[in-house]
Formats: sequence, C-alpha cells, structure tokens
Amino acid sequence: MADSSGFDGFPVWGVEFYQDLEEDNTREFWLAHKTRWQTDVRDPMRALVDALEDEFGPGKLFRPNRNLRFSADKSPYKTHQAALVGRDKGAGWYLQLGGDGLTVGGGFRAHSPAETVRYRAAVDSSASGPALERIVADLRAAGFALEGAELKTRPKGFGADHPRLDLLRRKEMMAVRRIGAPDWLSTPRTLAEVRTSWRHVRPLTEWVLEHVATD
Repeated sequence: MADSSGFDGFPVWGVEFYQDLEEDNTREFWLAHKTRWQTDVRDPMRALVDALEDEFGPGKLFRPNRNLRFSADKSPYKTHQAALVGRDKGAGWYLQLGGDGLTVGGGFRAHSPAETVRYRAAVDSSASGPALERIVADLRAAGFALEGAELKTRPKGFGADHPRLDLLRRKEMMAVRRIGAPDWLSTPRTLAEVRTSWRHVRPLTEWVLEHVATD
C-alpha cells in the first residue's frame, strides 16, 4: 500500500530488469518489457522525486534511450534509470536505479571550463576552501565516495604544497553512496532513506550553488 506520498518503493523486478538488460540490450527485449518498466521503474521514480520536491525542488527523469551519435557503444538503452533534482544545470541531487540497486548522491558535473576555473578558485580561497574540506570530511564519514573527472597531476598555477591539492585536482565533484538492493528498497522506507542521504549532500550542493554554478 502506498503512503501519502504516492511512493511505495521500487519493486525488486526493476533491479532484475536492468541486470537482464545488461545482457540483452536490444530493442526487442526493451519493447517486450516496456509496459512493466513504466509501472515498476519509471512511475515509482517519478513518485519519489515528486515526494521530495517540497524540500529539494523539482526534478527530472532522464530518458532511457542512449545518445549514440558520438559513442562507439551502440547499445540503445541505458542500464539504469536516473533522476536529477536541482535549481541549476549540472548541480543538485542525483538518484539512480540499476542492476546494482540504488545509488544516491549530489554535487556538480562540469559543463564548461569556466565552471572548473570557478571551482578551483573557490577551493584555493582561504574563506571557501576550508569549508569544502569540512564538507568532504563529513560526507566521507557518512559513507559517501567522491567521484568525477580529475587530474592525475596538480593543475597549473597551484603549488605542490597547497593544503587542498587533492581537491584542486578535481574538475567536478559528485558525492555518491551506493546503497544496493536492501530489503527495504521495495517499501516506502526508501523515501526516508533517500531524503536522509540528500540532506547529507545538501552542504556540498549549497557550496556548489554559491561558488560554482553561477551561469
């Protein structure tokens, strides 16, 4: 039975579907399961995002079709369903259901070199840089990993002894927690778990919105 949010969990079938899609990523397989994908994946994801809108803002679901124009991989469908919630392009909170279960997170994906320049300037700053250090430490303590494009060497213009060199190497930053497929994934508890995770990510998202996502 659904709770007042209209969300009652992700059926186990959704995880199994994406595991099978990884093995048979064809139009025939997709069409054979499309109707159930709509009811067991798309609709619950939409209901979950809608239930969180009051606190985090409106979100959007990504299309299931892959963009094949510039990809060597011509498999037609994404092997997960994702949603993004946020006030600015590339910055906000993220949610994904796939063959490995549920993934939650947030932060920003760089869409221009200018964003990376602003990010590094904020990391370098003695005012905003230490704040990000504390945010990152808290996220790691809460079980989040940092992901996103980064340099293997130090960026030009910054000394090798910079106290935040590890953060300066990054071009973007996403804090990600891979939850998997616990028993509660198919219950309304998932809503509370995602809300709690996104609250952990909020300081990072707000830091990004203040210092990076200004376009």
